[in-house]
Amino acid sequence: MTSYVLPPPPVASVAVAGSDKRFAVRRIFCVGRNYEAHAREMGKDPTREAPFFFMKPADAIVDSGTTIPYPPDTSNLHHEIELVLAIGKGGVNIAEDKALEHVWGYGVGIDFTRRDRQGEAKDAGRPWEWGKAFDRSAPMAPLSPAAAVGHPAKGRIWLAVNGKVKQDQDIADLIWSVPEIISICSRSMALAPGDVIMTGTPAGVGAVAIGDVITGGIEGLGEISITLGPKA
Repeated sequence: MTSYVLPPPPVASVAVAGSDKRFAVRRIFCVGRNYEAHAREMGKDPTREAPFFFMKPADAIVDSGTTIPYPPDTSNLHHEIELVLAIGKGGVNIAEDKALEHVWGYGVGIDFTRRDRQGEAKDAGRPWEWGKAFDRSAPMAPLSPAAAVGHPAKGRIWLAVNGKVKQDQDIADLIWSVPEIISICSRSMALAPGDVIMTGTPAGVGAVAIGDVITGGIEGLGEISITLGPKA
């Protein structure tokens, strides 16, 4: 039996819809600027350039229905609603026409972003982690198995703050589709069971404040709700 100098941390996981089991998470990959309108609102060219990725730690996940503290080191926290996919079968150099065979399920997530920290990093040509990979920055609703919901390629994706809709589009508008994302990611990183990919956010991102209730959803995949509490 392996002995550790400190107790191993708990396994990060996401709830599974209609089950008491949970999906153990290995890593979180995130796709940047994957909707044309969002690329424009961020001041970027929405042409179909090669997708780029960043990461969040697995323990950034929190369940839907949670109240989380407004994070430290920011005064400009933004919401970004996203389609989430969960990898059930690993691989490298996965062919696009075989990519969906590697998906275990789908869900709804929020990529919380410390926009001020991200902007500083962009201006300095530095990594985005301090703006993206902070504690509790990846709320996720329960995952739905692909065996039950199929592989959604269209459907409304939306987010509201205190009941007012801020983001409202269709996942059919992804610049890079789910099969393309999986295939391209697997050329650089060996995907493994438990990996999660957040596929990018539509236009309408904006700041949220202490006391705000953030809700959102994707047609056929359920909804998510997060409340922002005071700073810890």
